[in-house]
Amino acid sequence: MPSQPQIQRFRELLALCAELTGNASSIEELRRARRRLPPPERPPYPPLAEVRDLTAAGPAGPVPVRLYRPRPRSAGPLPALVYLHGGGFVLGDIDDVDGVCRDLSARADCAVVSVGYRLAPEHPFPAAVEDAWAVLADVAARPERYGADPARLAVAGESAGGNLAAVVARQARDEDLPLVHQLLVYPVTDTAMDTPSWAEYGAGLGLDAAVMASCLEMYRGGADPASPRLAPLRAADLSGLAPATVITAECDILRDEGEAYARRMAEAGVPVELRRYPGTIHSFFLLPEIFPEGAHARALAAARLRAAFTADRAGRSAEPAP
Repeated sequence: MPSQPQIQRFRELLALCAELTGNASSIEELRRARRRLPPPERPPYPPLAEVRDLTAAGPAGPVPVRLYRPRPRSAGPLPALVYLHGGGFVLGDIDDVDGVCRDLSARADCAVVSVGYRLAPEHPFPAAVEDAWAVLADVAARPERYGADPARLAVAGESAGGNLAAVVARQARDEDLPLVHQLLVYPVTDTAMDTPSWAEYGAGLGLDAAVMASCLEMYRGGADPASPRLAPLRAADLSGLAPATVITAECDILRDEGEAYARRMAEAGVPVELRRYPGTIHSFFLLPEIFPEGAHARALAAARLRAAFTADRAGRSAEPAP
């Protein structure tokens, strides 16, 4: 069973998010309150050879990134995963996903580049997408800076970060930047907010519908809600995208739109592994110390990434997912 401090911190985070009113002042207060919470207990992760803070050139200035490498640079270039944190486009940072990035780097034997993209409402759409793309393009253009193999690049993200990962994966297809995989964990894929899961799980389960609606509006600004760069489910053509792993939580407002995106990719001929975790709620992937299903989802994600990175030239995966 998880320890009482872990459970208490999770409850405090839920209570803070419930106070979000949808205006800039409430966002800033929530950010300050989150910083005052004690850091979470973390399971021991394997030691990494390198963890370093860098910046990448972005359209509005330097974008903070954190590089994780499980092996020293003398071992040669590694496959690379660009990771995009969640937080409803208005919260979150590199520190929030430090644990999962360490975990995926060690388990998938890859460099991980975690992106500190700009947040709304100060920086509405498409600021986050532009920053995410700038970092992915930088890793592809200057792989030696990251010790990366540009022929083995992938993107990943959860929640809002899953949205950004899906959007830049499509942009990579359109700009002939080959990716070997996209890992989308309970991603935001639409702006309609009208699915059965939005109606059924809209309160008290970690991501309230009213809170997410406010966050989406702040991020959207004046953009067309049907823009596929904002709502990837609205894209007309999903063919030719990188193979995908889509992970959803049963009791999550984002469940249905994430699964709809997985189905549309599959219908377009994209190899997709869709896995729904019964009885789980939003954020379970980031909290394996509380939710056993989170530990399994992490193992699945790492295995799928490792298989994509080590696939042979005929496209066959070298390792099965658990």
